[in-house]
Amino acid sequence: MRVLLVEDDDEDARLIVTRLRRGGLDLTVDTVHSAAQLRDSLAGHEPDLVISDYNLPAFTAEEALQILRGHGCDAPFLLVSGQVGEDRAAAMMKAGACDFILKDRMGRLVPAVQRELRDAEERRQLRAAETALRASEQRFRLLAEHAIDVIFRYRLIPDRALEYVSPAVTSITGHPTAELYADPDLLMTIFDADELTRLAAVWPEGHKHPTVLRARHRDGHRLWIEVRTQAVRDDDGEPVAVEGILRDVTEQRDAELERQRLDHQLRQTERLDSLGRLAGGIAHDFNNLLAVISAYAADVANDLGPGHPSHPDVERISRAADRAAALTRQLLIFSRLEPSRPEVLDLNEVVADTEQLLHRTIGEDVTLTSDLEAGLPPVVIDRSKFEQIVVNLVVNARAAMPGGGQLTITTRRVPGTAGRGGVQLTVTDTGCGMTPEVASRAFEPFFTTKGPGDGTGLGLATAYGVVTEAGGDIRIDTAPDRGTTMTVTLPEADRPAGPASEGPADGAPPDAGSRHVVVVEDDADVRDIVVRILSKAGYRVTAPPTSTAALRLCTDPTTGMDALITDVIMPDVTGPQLAEAVRATHPQLPVLYISGYTAGNLPGGHTLSDDTPLLSKPFTADQLRRSVADLLNRARQASRT
Repeated sequence: MRVLLVEDDDEDARLIVTRLRRGGLDLTVDTVHSAAQLRDSLAGHEPDLVISDYNLPAFTAEEALQILRGHGCDAPFLLVSGQVGEDRAAAMMKAGACDFILKDRMGRLVPAVQRELRDAEERRQLRAAETALRASEQRFRLLAEHAIDVIFRYRLIPDRALEYVSPAVTSITGHPTAELYADPDLLMTIFDADELTRLAAVWPEGHKHPTVLRARHRDGHRLWIEVRTQAVRDDDGEPVAVEGILRDVTEQRDAELERQRLDHQLRQTERLDSLGRLAGGIAHDFNNLLAVISAYAADVANDLGPGHPSHPDVERISRAADRAAALTRQLLIFSRLEPSRPEVLDLNEVVADTEQLLHRTIGEDVTLTSDLEAGLPPVVIDRSKFEQIVVNLVVNARAAMPGGGQLTITTRRVPGTAGRGGVQLTVTDTGCGMTPEVASRAFEPFFTTKGPGDGTGLGLATAYGVVTEAGGDIRIDTAPDRGTTMTVTLPEADRPAGPASEGPADGAPPDAGSRHVVVVEDDADVRDIVVRILSKAGYRVTAPPTSTAALRLCTDPTTGMDALITDVIMPDVTGPQLAEAVRATHPQLPVLYISGYTAGNLPGGHTLSDDTPLLSKPFTADQLRRSVADLLNRARQASRT
């Protein structure tokens, strides 16, 4: 250690140093005997201990102590002197001297020095700790003041008070810190009332896991707040305060909810697609059966004649088959397997044309209004299917208002992407609405809340299939006792609307007896009835039992054929594959397709264009005869040109 010795007597100075070293102290000594020397010594190095005589020729111990303290030196100051009056000694002790040792009693010197050095070290460590604490508190305050989360301390006893809250609380909740300090309960009121039970579970006991609660900003907009709390307890373990962090996780929570919504929508779409494929397969098989039933019933009815007693029974069979065919057609529309004939339409025109029918459908106790935005861009969709959508939505809305109500149809343009917008049709009712469970299943086929005989459960499923096939979207906004809004969105067409395209011309049947028609159908019952109908019409018909046999027959250059009638989906060889192979040897051969469904890619990557001659199952004998006659007429006209 470094000792500053204020002493003018060299012998006394040596005595003091000797005493200290004999006491085991390792020291260096700087001796001064004037005020100027003292100041110079302090300017170089600050001492660890100051020992001073009382009276020096140049200045006194009082002056030395003043110089030391004025310089900021708080090293222990020991007065070692001869006889000094009690008053002076007391004055020195009050001025800051640590001890007074008489020169004739130097035995106290070493213990006094050791004691003062220990006390000085304790004071130094305490000052260092206080300095570190102040620095730590300053760093904490800076962190808290600039943190994006709310840091708080809430006192519970003896009275409730908000002891600290960081400034981030204002940007998150909208409440200034002054208001929160003034009202200790204000911080609790930001949370929704139905969240208070969950808040009580973490307040004041604290919870190691974060809890996310709904809250409200001062301006009313919704928040999601993550709460982390820690109880501060007294010696008895009772909570006396709560410390914690409030974090605004609204953006993350909204993103998670949106992800869940999209995930649910994806699962819903996948489920509906699976149901659609199942429905399409069922409808395809049913159409084959109905084609046989309808054709044979019509054939029998013609043979019996109107006056036969059994003729009404056969007519009932035909009507039942027609109703079954309509049901399977709805299944195919839902599953997007029903062939469409899309055209460019003005939705306002379609709604206006359908409105008269709708007024008759809904009855007098429901007020129907329409709000159609002028100048809508056209859309591309099958007109008959879209009309069916409008009727289905209105009928469903009417059923939801058994006691009457308000039904509104609106159209409007909506923005899109890449400069191409869309058109929305909404049907809104003031009815009973749907629960979330019912709404989630509304597009499933055969799902209905109506009683037996009041509905098939295919209305919204059909609408879903038609809209999705047209590249659009259909959504439900509903809640119990709040009514329902169905929104159909369709993409804008890239060409203007025009008059509806005309169907194929109905020409007179050619000389059937001279016409050879090849029929290819894998279902034996359907094949037999087609052969029967065409043979009765006078055509010469060949019907190979399999598509493979038909391929060999039709690709034979020596086979004379006037037309090919083929099913679309068959084992081994599909209808389009057969037609492609046949045209290698008969390039001008007309082909008529018959099928229960034709949408999407066929095996081998083949597709049917919109202008492909197609007869959908089930069909009547008259429809088959007209389709074949028209096919041959067109082929004859094409050969002339």
